[in-house]
Amino acid sequence: MGDVVRSEESGDRSSPRTGPVLADLDEDELLDRILPLFPPAPGVLVPAGDDTALLAAGDAVLATTDTMVRGRDWLDGWSSAEDVGAKVVAQNVADIAAMGGVPTGLLVTLVADVRTPVAWVEDFSRGLAEAAADARVPVVGGDLSSAPSGTLVVSVTALGDLEGRAPVLRSGARPGDVVAVCGTLGRSAAGLLLLQEGTPSLAPDLVAAHRRPRPAYDQGPQAALAGATAMLDLSDGLVRDGRRIARASGVQLALSGEALAADVAALAPAVGTTRARECVLTGGEEHSLLACFPAGRELPTGWRALGEVRDGEGLTLDGQSLHGGGWDHFAGADRG
Repeated sequence: MGDVVRSEESGDRSSPRTGPVLADLDEDELLDRILPLFPPAPGVLVPAGDDTALLAAGDAVLATTDTMVRGRDWLDGWSSAEDVGAKVVAQNVADIAAMGGVPTGLLVTLVADVRTPVAWVEDFSRGLAEAAADARVPVVGGDLSSAPSGTLVVSVTALGDLEGRAPVLRSGARPGDVVAVCGTLGRSAAGLLLLQEGTPSLAPDLVAAHRRPRPAYDQGPQAALAGATAMLDLSDGLVRDGRRIARASGVQLALSGEALAADVAALAPAVGTTRARECVLTGGEEHSLLACFPAGRELPTGWRALGEVRDGEGLTLDGQSLHGGGWDHFAGADRG
């Protein structure tokens, strides 16, 4: 989901525009400020600072990348630099977890207007470092580049290890499987709604969930060990991402409204029942894990059933076919 807005509402999270800007430092001086935030870790044979990092890796390496663009994926008025750093870690490491893997390293790219305050970069790096430590993954390198006026882009490439297991793909679901989720549904989308309406104080916990999602990274490998047949992270909404599993597996995901009732009820006091239901079904940037498990097998701790896999196609809720929702970087973009 993208924050496609153009106004500066309440709840300003931007860093103070004081102190040096990037144009006041050379690249080495900037790296001297931020590299100490990323300590070395086991498995990192050569850390950040050389031409490339050297990692101890197995026979197969997971690799994924995500990018965030200011004005499209965040607003300075709503998200601090620390928030941006934390979120870009979450969305990448959740992808590694969704394959059943554990993260082994992060590569970070920053593309910025030279008038960007150095304080913003330091705060971004601090938020990224804290989130990486929480995910137990080292930052091993990256790249810096200048950009035209107003441009600020951050990108992370995450590497991961399957620890000898087969990857859990989107294409393995079979009729009879149980559809289950680990984590919350709709909280990030509800927090975004409150920010858009200028009422973040109505539910600060939902706003925090949007600014800094906290996926259960360890549950990806646990799901793989429990025999998950298909899995992905919910970055673009339950309906859109659930249909991706259905399409890849050639099946139908049949969800139960009763199984989602508590999720809707939890959001209703802040955004109303109708919009709460929409958030649960189509809200993006949640980064919870959605998976399918063989019928009759006990779900791992922290997982709950949402429905079952059937012959057919698409995704249904109480028998009604659902489409769309969630964020699309192109079809959903502002064409101005």
